[in-house]
Amino acid sequence: MFVLLFLLWVVFNGKLTLEIVLFGLAFSAVVFWFMTAFMDYSIKKELTFYRLIPLGIKYLLVLIWEIIKANAVMLKIVVSDQYELTPVVVKFVPELKSELAKVVLANSITLTPGTYTVGINERELQVHCLDEDFSVEIESSVFVKQLQRMESLVEAAKNPKEKRKKAEDGK
Repeated sequence: MFVLLFLLWVVFNGKLTLEIVLFGLAFSAVVFWFMTAFMDYSIKKELTFYRLIPLGIKYLLVLIWEIIKANAVMLKIVVSDQYELTPVVVKFVPELKSELAKVVLANSITLTPGTYTVGINERELQVHCLDEDFSVEIESSVFVKQLQRMESLVEAAKNPKEKRKKAEDGK
């Protein structure tokens, strides 16, 4: 956040001089200190965010690849006269802890051609699949695995002592 505050300062000033850089560093430090002291923000949270960036980029690349693959399958279905579709609605409980991860999963499913998230509640996702083949192993898809990795990273950052204790108990 400190870097973002500093970059915002530089962009709003429109120039880059030594004076602007020094004042920007000072003001960014003061605002960052205020955020950590009074707004439930910490350096740990910022470091966790930076660690999530590569996983987020990987998730985005996986999403794009899955969209391309689904488009190829949909093209084959549209062009073929012999393919008979059997639509199905699948209900499943993803093994995700946070609401944000469930919403990202639901949106990723909807972005993938041939599938559409019909409903989401606190536990269950309902997905309409254009064909039964699209519903195979949807609850353990690539999206779910990636989101679980991201959640485990966030959990590890929140509770490093607790995770260490669980690891020691498991040995």
